[in-house]
Order: sequence, then C-alpha cells, then structure tokens
Amino acid sequence: MISAVILIEAEPSAIADLAERIVEIDRVSEVYSVTGEFDLVVMVRVNKHEDLADVVTGSIARLDGIRRTHSMVAFRSYRDADFAWDFD
Repeated sequence: MISAVILIEAEPSAIADLAERIVEIDRVSEVYSVTGEFDLVVMVRVNKHEDLADVVTGSIARLDGIRRTHSMVAFRSYRDADFAWDFD
C-alpha cells in the first residue's frame, strides 16, 4: 500500500467546501484543515503509483478553488493509523 500526504493551498472562501468534496473521493482516507502555508492536508492510500496520479491530478487538482497542491509519498509508516490512543 502506498500512502501519500497531499498539501493543498486553496481559495479561502472554498476551504470548507473543498474539504467536504475531497473526503468523498475514492482512496482519500482523511482530510484536515490546518494552519500555516497550506490550508488542507489530505491523506491518500493507493495500491499503485498510477492510482496516486489518478487521485491527485485526475480528481483533487481539478477541483475549483484549489490554488496548488504539493504531494509527498511516504517511505515507511512507524505507527498504524488505526492505533488506539488511551488518555486515561
């Protein structure tokens, strides 16, 4: 499985709508609104690099309101995303 982090700079008025549309895209597992240089962080999990291209350039980058994207492919995972946090 290939995991990727997609950083998105968006039009300010489009951030909430974009997050809701992006989370519905197949193979997108999570979408976060964040502070800093980028507005949204999107987690994508695919089986092949070609699938990543389809998700990022074929679906996400085509949405109205996106100024730019920056993609990072993960080499290794050090903690399972389903890790159960215990705050007791």
